Amino acid sequence: MSVQMQAVREFILGRNPKLGEVSDELDLIDSRAINSLAFVEFIFLLEELIGESIDPEDVDLDDFRTLNAIEARFFQPKAAR
Repeated sequence: MSVQMQAVREFILGRNPKLGEVSDELDLIDSRAINSLAFVEFIFLLEELIGESIDPEDVDLDDFRTLNAIEARFFQPKAAR
């Protein structure tokens, strides 16, 4: 697991310690692991980790739905997206 994805997991678990573990396919939105209050902080974390701003016009809610989706959208080489 990459350092970036470990930071994402730690962010989620830090706000949801009762989860204990976050599977790669857990629906983070439906399970409320990332709720509307934490979402802005989460975007800031992702921007810090990728080193660029995230344009809301270029993303979809499904890009944030699971850890696998987050990794594919934000941490894979752009040519592979």
